[in-house]
Amino acid sequence: MSDRLVLAVPSKGRLQDNANAFFARAGLAVTTGRGARDYRGALSGVDNVEVAFLSASEIVKNLASGAAHFGITGEDLVHEAQAGPSVALLTPLGFGHANVVVAVPQAWIDVRNMADLDDVALAFRARRGERMRVATKYVNMTRVFFREKGVTDYHIVESLGATEGAPAAGQAELIVDITSTGATLVANGLKVLDDGVILRSEANLVASLRARWTPESREIARKILSRIAAEEEARTTREIVAVLEDDPEALAEGMKAFGARLRRRGGHGRAIFSASKVQAPALADWLIGVGAEEVVVRPVDYVFTRRNQLYEQLISRLDATGQ
Repeated sequence: MSDRLVLAVPSKGRLQDNANAFFARAGLAVTTGRGARDYRGALSGVDNVEVAFLSASEIVKNLASGAAHFGITGEDLVHEAQAGPSVALLTPLGFGHANVVVAVPQAWIDVRNMADLDDVALAFRARRGERMRVATKYVNMTRVFFREKGVTDYHIVESLGATEGAPAAGQAELIVDITSTGATLVANGLKVLDDGVILRSEANLVASLRARWTPESREIARKILSRIAAEEEARTTREIVAVLEDDPEALAEGMKAFGARLRRRGGHGRAIFSASKVQAPALADWLIGVGAEEVVVRPVDYVFTRRNQLYEQLISRLDATGQ
């Protein structure tokens, strides 16, 4: 169907598991058509959605070309593909955390930052008559970052395998790579420069600005983003229940102090509030202080609101492109 919405999700590994869990929390379970090896699926709860199972890098390409409407992929791949004008990063998803970093041999004890690296690069060129080699899969990001830091005497060696092993193998003097814990770098005798973090990346929900956004696909997007926004809001919100004497002035003071709101009052002084997860314990303590005998703080599944900020963000970006 021409009006279907294409959602690209990771096809394997931890990213796939986390992406599936993310949609499931929003009541949008990802299903496959004929089994685990099928590369097309659906999204339960919303009609006319085709799920495409792709590698993270293929997801970026499909979003940039307009072959997919939505996708889940890392910020690092979006930046490396220089896909910024073609896509909109709608919201970080809280998983897939990793940093793109500049790492040098631990034996370079006098090299702590990019300025030191520039000195080494100049000395390397003067002594050997050739440029220092940087092994990386992130060619574009490396060039931009090194230029910003004023490092020019280097040569990029594109890495197709395990980048962290390039210095030990004599293929490069240093690397630019992605790391989540840094343990692999340490195991290979490397260290991250103090100012060598190029990007702090995580998985994002990304929208294509080049896909064909019909009224039908926009409505599908609104439904999906409404559920995602409701789940995100619920994750950071708590419901607080207490029995209090009716003192509107005191309640108004407490609501203002803790950024909470009174959702409703019931019989016998029962009151239900909503507040951020961070503020909920302090609000509960305050309610005890103003006379509540017991305060119950509980999570909520979804918080739907009239205003859908994720969808508004998408429409704003689409309108700016003339769609």
